[in-house]
Amino acid sequence: MTAARISAPEGAPESAPRLGLRERKKLKTRLAIREATYRLIREQGYEATTVEQIAEAAEVSPSTVFRYFPTKEDIVLTDEFDPVLERELRQRPADEPIVESLRHVLRGAVRLNYAEEPEVSRLRTKLMTEVPAVRSRMLESMSVTGGILCRVIAERTGRDPGDLEVRTFSMGLIGALTETAAYWAEHDHEDDLGALVDRTLDMLAHGFSGAENSG
Repeated sequence: MTAARISAPEGAPESAPRLGLRERKKLKTRLAIREATYRLIREQGYEATTVEQIAEAAEVSPSTVFRYFPTKEDIVLTDEFDPVLERELRQRPADEPIVESLRHVLRGAVRLNYAEEPEVSRLRTKLMTEVPAVRSRMLESMSVTGGILCRVIAERTGRDPGDLEVRTFSMGLIGALTETAAYWAEHDHEDDLGALVDRTLDMLAHGFSGAENSG
């Protein structure tokens, strides 16, 4: 997903587990690495930015960078939203259509994260669109979020997470949202991202006729 920090979407329960000292230190290091990476990329471009430079800017060793992020592309793509996504989806009404549950969660996430880090949101989606290595890695990592949706949908429907219908629907959702982010970047981030997400979910829920009528 495109969230860039640990913040939960609006409306997340205050009773969510708090991080311990060790986890907070790890998160602080991850964020320092990520923030250094974005700063360097803005200054000199993606290709010119090396892991060694990132490590120096974040005041850690290159081996520490690789311990947290296996590749440079992972620094751009990895976020802390997946656990939040799963928790938030599970807290939605069990009889609510999964597309509507996802709409509720994503509305809060887009509103919160874009409001707090608009430049990061734009940079991430720009890199996803323009840098082949980032887009390739993103396609590989989509299975993680897809797996979360598979579990939630399987619980809602009483199916097995490995069922073909569950897998294709889940990955269809992820693919559609990925293309929404790409569309946003390709159009110079002029559109409202939340409105684009709504259009995408309308299309998935109702097809072309429903999307046309809603527009």
